[in-house]
Amino acid sequence: MKIKVVVHEAEEGGFWAEVPSIPGCVTQGNSFDELLINIYEAVEGCLSVDVQDITISKNDKVMEIAI
Repeated sequence: MKIKVVVHEAEEGGFWAEVPSIPGCVTQGNSFDELLINIYEAVEGCLSVDVQDITISKNDKVMEIAI
């Protein structure tokens, strides 16, 4: 799966990025390389959900897929 990321130059230096398809998914980095590392972590964190907080009945299934 490909996700579009909008990269901005920060006024104070460095970069910040946002993922329009995942509201609230933003990160920053002092260098472009640091930003790339951080954006992968941010997307993973934004897509992670702890199933402990969800009510699951005996007929439900919990699956993990790779995208």
